[in-house]
Amino acid sequence: MYSVILVTASSKVEAEKIAKALLKNKCAACVNIITGIKSLFRWQGKIDAAKEILLVIKSKKSKLPKIIKLVKSMHSYEVPEIIALPVIGGEKKYLRWINDSVS
Repeated sequence: MYSVILVTASSKVEAEKIAKALLKNKCAACVNIITGIKSLFRWQGKIDAAKEILLVIKSKKSKLPKIIKLVKSMHSYEVPEIIALPVIGGEKKYLRWINDSVS
């Protein structure tokens, strides 16, 4: 029912723009923005590296299609990282707050 979605962004400006849009559109209850991420990855047959910003998005599974659409429409990457993880439990009042925030 609840999900944590991970999205990397190319800059703090891009990350904040995406986070604000997710909150404004009631796709997320909370978005943590974590700076100082160094990513190593395989892209177009080569190993590459980049400094990135990580968004940790708290939401509901039902909002995932809308989150994906919104992130892709605003993101600078050709293939943005958008990975959803299920929440298997949590503090009841916090989960209720997520539910109320995105409904």
